Amino acid sequence: MMIPDDTRFRLLRLLEADPALSQRQIAAALGLSLGRVNYLLRALIEKGQVKAGNFRVSRNKLAYAYLLTPGGLEEKARLTSGFLKRKLAEHEALQAEIEALQRELGGGDGDGDGGRSEADEMGGR
Repeated sequence: MMIPDDTRFRLLRLLEADPALSQRQIAAALGLSLGRVNYLLRALIEKGQVKAGNFRVSRNKLAYAYLLTPGGLEEKARLTSGFLKRKLAEHEALQAEIEALQRELGGGDGDGDGGRSEADEMGGR
């Protein structure tokens, strides 16, 4: 199963910011199921992009730290570039749609008054 680029980007970004997050915390932060997070982490570990290391939280409990490897950092940089390009394209498309809607309203200036100024309104024009 392929991991969508956006999901992989968000996961790598989250792990870089806080490697000591539990799988449950990761699932909550990304809006994914715990099983999905487990699958994603195993896939990233298998690809050599993430390394899981044990550390002791208390006397009786071990936890994991999910550390990005150099390969994981490279992949995150690649994904960041792609993510940014997609979001900029979405922004430009949304901006064009907003401008078209403003023109449909007759003004183009976005306030829905047909391009009339406050002075025009006050003068009754």
